[in-house]
Amino acid sequence: MLEARSLSATAHFLASFVPPAVDADFLRLVARETWRTVAIATAGISVAFVLAVPLAFVATAALSVSSLAGRMAAWPATVRQCARVLMVALRTVPELVWALLFVRVVGLGPTAGVLAIGLTYGGMLGKVFAEILESCDAHPTRTLLANGSGRVQAFLYGLLPQAATELTSYTIYRWECAIRSSVVLGFVGAGGLGQQMDSSLKMLAGNEVATMLLVFIALVALADALSAWLRRMLR
Repeated sequence: MLEARSLSATAHFLASFVPPAVDADFLRLVARETWRTVAIATAGISVAFVLAVPLAFVATAALSVSSLAGRMAAWPATVRQCARVLMVALRTVPELVWALLFVRVVGLGPTAGVLAIGLTYGGMLGKVFAEILESCDAHPTRTLLANGSGRVQAFLYGLLPQAATELTSYTIYRWECAIRSSVVLGFVGAGGLGQQMDSSLKMLAGNEVATMLLVFIALVALADALSAWLRRMLR
């Protein structure tokens, strides 16, 4: 049963949310941390993309030269399976757990957040990229491979033209998700708006928390609107 003292403290803390903090120094701090949050998300999704592209390339059966004659050869099949297992391992560990590990390794700050997002989202992007490529019409790709084209050329001229819009749309969506994740990761010391919000919560500065919540809502809404606009442009 809740004690009267606890209820009183909670009510006092919630009441301090109004009005939000709007002094110039604090708003400059929030603006800097908001920019850092977006930077963490963007850098993290860039790392994820660098990981995902080669993994998806290796994992896509349609790009296997050995499968043209029928069943895929043992060595390519093993490499493909290893790539899929690696993608499973990366996306199985939540970015929050990765962030906790990297905070211990590289210390507090944005680097831990970037690496955490990069690894988890690398597995997610790689899996979906491979599935998108596998769902494309494989006939142009196999024709190119059968006529002596390399795997890179077959990918660029056979699969990519079919899948470019969907691949880009999903990457933009994941960037939007990364912005939300970067705020959460700040609570474990990964930098950005979440870390500043955690500090304000510990000091029971409700007016500062209210300001950052409003900024966070606006940031996510802006990212959502931007990603929706980009997806419309790609169609």
